Amino acid sequence: MVEVVGVRYRDAGHIYYFTPGDSEYVYNDKVLVESQQALHIATVAIPKKEIDPEELPDQLNPILHKAAPAEMEKHKKNEKDAQAALKIAKEKVRNHRLEMKIVKVEYTFDRSKLIFSFTADGRIDFRELVKDLAGVFRTRIELRQIGVRDEAKLVGGIGPCGRPLCCSSFLGDFVPVSIKMAKDQGLSLNPTKISGLCGRLMCCLQYESEEYELAKKELPDFGKVIDTPDGKGKVVGLNLLSRVVKIRLTGRENPVEYEWDELKEFIQVGEMNG
Repeated sequence: MVEVVGVRYRDAGHIYYFTPGDSEYVYNDKVLVESQQALHIATVAIPKKEIDPEELPDQLNPILHKAAPAEMEKHKKNEKDAQAALKIAKEKVRNHRLEMKIVKVEYTFDRSKLIFSFTADGRIDFRELVKDLAGVFRTRIELRQIGVRDEAKLVGGIGPCGRPLCCSSFLGDFVPVSIKMAKDQGLSLNPTKISGLCGRLMCCLQYESEEYELAKKELPDFGKVIDTPDGKGKVVGLNLLSRVVKIRLTGRENPVEYEWDELKEFIQVGEMNG
């Protein structure tokens, strides 16, 4: 097992592992790390823990040290300068008439690199833009094309639920979401009802998916004929989370609702007697 500390470069960002050396780091500590030949200020998300080496990258870098007040001041200045760079970059994009949208700009701590994250519908020839930006900022320029979900994570916003977006507030990594999850939960399949600000399926569809999957395996399927305390009937409705089964009994017009625990015990007793 290897002792590591997990850090994030931004709020709700992906967690990267570094070795702590002889130092102790606690949650939310600001630390200085080196990655991809550049220095970064990061936040401790996972204090020291042991992980199987097979789950880690081949090369682990050490945390350099806890960020000093002067280093945090420099970090804040970098963030302020990056905001100014964002305005300049947007103007340069307009001048070059490129079909792209600059979403975020970030300086590495040592200002050896200026990273521009952008969205675009297809491939963009931004070589002239890079030359232009390099001439203005006098540092290495990196342009990263990101998807719409990544854009929502970087920009943030308020979701249909009225709360800050999950992806920008606490989700470290995106989770796979499918239309089947919405179907299992009995939700409207209207895209406007189950899509987030990014236009993709809402991440929260995944939160209760496992519970719905378990309930589906336990409860009878739609259309199945089962025994009830009041006779045989066909399943015409299911409330998976509350475990309520709606049955249309033979000879009756209106369906009857049964608690599944009660119904399950009756079915089991009937099977044993049979």
